[in-house]
Amino acid sequence: MKRINIGLLGGGFMGRTHTYAYKNLPLYYDSLPFEAVLKIICTSRVESAQKAKAVFGFENATTDSRDIFLDPSIDVVDISTPNVCHKDALLAALQAGKHIYCEKPVVISRKEIEEVELALKKAKHAVRMTVFNYRFVPAVMRAKQLVEEGKLGRLLTFRSAYLHNSSTNPFKPIGWKQNSDFGGGVLFDLGSHAADLVQFISGEKIVSVCGKSQIGFPFRQGMDGNEWETNADEAFYMLAKTETGACGTVEANKLALGTNDSLSIALRGTQGALKFSLMDPNYLYFYDNLQPGELLGGNRGYTRIDCVGKMPFPGGIFPSAKAPFGWERTHLHSVYSLLRAVFEGEEACPTLQEGLDICRLLLSAYESDEKGVWVNVYSSL
Repeated sequence: MKRINIGLLGGGFMGRTHTYAYKNLPLYYDSLPFEAVLKIICTSRVESAQKAKAVFGFENATTDSRDIFLDPSIDVVDISTPNVCHKDALLAALQAGKHIYCEKPVVISRKEIEEVELALKKAKHAVRMTVFNYRFVPAVMRAKQLVEEGKLGRLLTFRSAYLHNSSTNPFKPIGWKQNSDFGGGVLFDLGSHAADLVQFISGEKIVSVCGKSQIGFPFRQGMDGNEWETNADEAFYMLAKTETGACGTVEANKLALGTNDSLSIALRGTQGALKFSLMDPNYLYFYDNLQPGELLGGNRGYTRIDCVGKMPFPGGIFPSAKAPFGWERTHLHSVYSLLRAVFEGEEACPTLQEGLDICRLLLSAYESDEKGVWVNVYSSL
């Protein structure tokens, strides 16, 4: 069995999530020819590094990321730090020739896109993957399959929205995700997923955007307990157009009172339509416009497809394929895709370049918001 050594940067929520996936992979996938070895974790403070080592089960802990990049035994660098730290970690990992597993958004500025793309061209071959875990929901995978089968016809319109209520309390102290100095802002945080699902399922790139940001509460409680002026978007609304002319909206919103973790997407074409909601994760809804719509409705209407836990082999063994699908399962299959690619020497999707392209799209939306004009995503750099 091949041992794949993991070096993890960041011991926060996503670091914990990725660790859960590495550790539990053998329970969900039988007879794997590889295993993840939790070799070393790096955090910013000695206390947090030692605690993460003990709680997560890593062999070693450090506060110096060079202990990961310069260690020849480390195969995969997992980047789960705050967004502002991603670029430097990516450049160091690329220079060291490591396999990369990077949380979104992979970078936070146009300059960083250029730097990473240049380093990517010079780097030797390795697996470089962006974490867009919602691609691995069975209902989302089935939606993409339907599009590829031509069931929707020509795409006409789309709507993608990721809604939270986490910024509706003005007295809640901010964290780094609410601070633009750390690459915070709802468009980077939630909009990355909402935009990626449009492009992933449809197979089309968004090429022009018009965006508008919103700050619902200009002042909040800072991390030090004092009043703090909000400097990152709390909601963002985007009009978007794809390369074939399909038009739609992408929304990222943490001011959405009454929601929890509401990611939803709808695509509508000339022959059919589909819709999915993460709060109803077991089902995909498909509308076939080629069905007869006679008097009393005929057979036309949305069909609920029971996707539940029917993962592609070797997934779907545990838990049972008929069991309700859970959020953590998306990360398990994402990590499985990474490690399988490392083992087989193949490319893993979503690639780092796909992550950079999403950043290019989001930064174009920010530019549109600033200038008050439509922005062409691939000609604005």
